[in-house]
Amino acid sequence: MNSMAEVGLVHFARIALEIAEAVLPDYRSKFSKHIFTQPQLLAILCLMRYEDWTLRKAEVRLAEHSELRDALGLHKAPDHTTLYRFLRRLDERTLVTALNESVRRLLPKPGYHEQKEPAATVAVDATGLAPGAISTFYVRRTRNRGGEPMLWRRWLKWLVVVDTDHQVVLAQEACSGPYNGSAMLRPLVDAAHEVTPLGLVLADAEFDSEQNHRHVRERLAAASVIPANRGKATWRVQGHRAKMRAAFPRQLYRRRALVESVFSAVKRKLSARAPGRSLETQRRQALLLGLAYNLYRLKPCPL
Repeated sequence: MNSMAEVGLVHFARIALEIAEAVLPDYRSKFSKHIFTQPQLLAILCLMRYEDWTLRKAEVRLAEHSELRDALGLHKAPDHTTLYRFLRRLDERTLVTALNESVRRLLPKPGYHEQKEPAATVAVDATGLAPGAISTFYVRRTRNRGGEPMLWRRWLKWLVVVDTDHQVVLAQEACSGPYNGSAMLRPLVDAAHEVTPLGLVLADAEFDSEQNHRHVRERLAAASVIPANRGKATWRVQGHRAKMRAAFPRQLYRRRALVESVFSAVKRKLSARAPGRSLETQRRQALLLGLAYNLYRLKPCPL
């Protein structure tokens, strides 16, 4: 359970509501009950990811915290079923738009004498998120006591593109693991490139393929650094992968480790879970986690 102090919680709520209002209309239709707005409910879901609350705990905490309700413009706390129904119908495109809006506010604007935005150095990587509420400490303790190993056959794989200079999530995706993420690099860097121009793409050996190199270099006009470690060492490689093996730019590649700092910050300060009984819900929870991280970066206090 996340034990993050509530210092700055009200400020986070205000930022979350501001971003949500920029990307969502107040109501889905004129027949809505007009009790809670869509931006208010999205801001509450971001708060849940920020504090690692369950739906029921979010209802209780909002009922107790009058200042937090005031920050969200709530007259009363929504029922946990209201939050659940909103989570189920939340369009993932809305989360993409909200993430892009947070990136727009986080990244510095071009200077007066600059003709275009500076090209970003980004790192692409993936990490696993637990699908349930059970703690990893309990899993280790059960195994050490001689019990049956409690290993998940499936987990959620969260893939991100991170701006290494500003520690901001530019694009994200989630899928059921284990999964070979090599093919997912191309749509991820395309999504990040729409937000800010890319100059250098760093990725580990999981994303090693000649097609990925060509896509980054030819379509995005950016450099790519990916270790050519897939396959046997005796295999003959060609093109950009051969150049990676012949003279790998280790100095450039070192910046890829900064994406691990983002994963560490997310799991230590926010959550290491993507709870939900269905894959669709787990995916939304992961995408909300990336959005909550960017909103947290908008706070004045550093990581």
